[in-house]
Amino acid sequence: MSTSRSASWRGTPSLLARVARHWQLYLLLAPAVIYLIVFKYWPMYGVQIAFRNYNPIDGFMGSEWVGLEHISRFLHSFQFSRVFVNTIAINVLGLVFGFPVPIVLALLINQLGSRRLKSFIQTVLFSPAFISTVVVVGMLFVLLSPRSGLVNNVISLAGGTPVSFMNEEGWFRPIYVLSDIWQNAGFSMIIYLAALAGIDPSLHEAARVDGANRWQRLWHIDLPGIRPVILIMLILAVGNLLNIGFEKALLMQTDLNLGTSQIIQTYVYDVGLKSAQFSYSAAISLFNYVLNMILLLVFNQGAKRAGQTSLF
Repeated sequence: MSTSRSASWRGTPSLLARVARHWQLYLLLAPAVIYLIVFKYWPMYGVQIAFRNYNPIDGFMGSEWVGLEHISRFLHSFQFSRVFVNTIAINVLGLVFGFPVPIVLALLINQLGSRRLKSFIQTVLFSPAFISTVVVVGMLFVLLSPRSGLVNNVISLAGGTPVSFMNEEGWFRPIYVLSDIWQNAGFSMIIYLAALAGIDPSLHEAARVDGANRWQRLWHIDLPGIRPVILIMLILAVGNLLNIGFEKALLMQTDLNLGTSQIIQTYVYDVGLKSAQFSYSAAISLFNYVLNMILLLVFNQGAKRAGQTSLF
């Protein structure tokens, strides 16, 4: 028994031998690994300033250790409820109204018979993803301008009163969510179209023979076929529930709409860079990412226990 085990152990190539045998694959993998180490793992050394009163003169290790004082300060600050609710509200609205849009678009486009028409619609829906966020926000300010904006001109022609959309707190969330759907739904749609392309065509042929119409085939073949992808994307979306595009929120932010536009990311920018409270802003960011990780793990575990597709 021991002899066979030793023989099998000797027959197993060492790690160095396996690397030498497949060095081309490891060489291709090396840039990605180096990128993760340099830009993702090594910067985590600086996370410790969230638990210190960081002073650039004393450095990371020389600054005073204060533990969870900064996180406690954020939780008890008058700004906490506002920025937390604003962040959650925008992301929940985006999840409820924005998440199903690319799925619906992919299912509808997949039903088109003309390949040219399908390619044209895909290009039209996908093209906004290439537009810079700065340009998108600039377009919003131009279109929604209370004096010369197209939307307010239509309102005035209809006998209404022009609305200062970009300065009113009540309009920030709808404008943010709708513009985000317009810009990113086409990009997400490609993922679901790729999943639909992997469905066995014989299933549709068998359904046609049985007399199933397009709606029945969509409901009983296409939608179940992409359900694993939908669940994976939903888990990832829930894992980013407290993350919002900082650049877009900051560019859309004005002094008059701060009540709904001040989110965690812009608040970190204000206290971190504008007020130079580095430890406090680092603690807020760390708190945000820890909550995201908890949401991701909980939702992934729930999907796993329910027998559905999960990330791990």
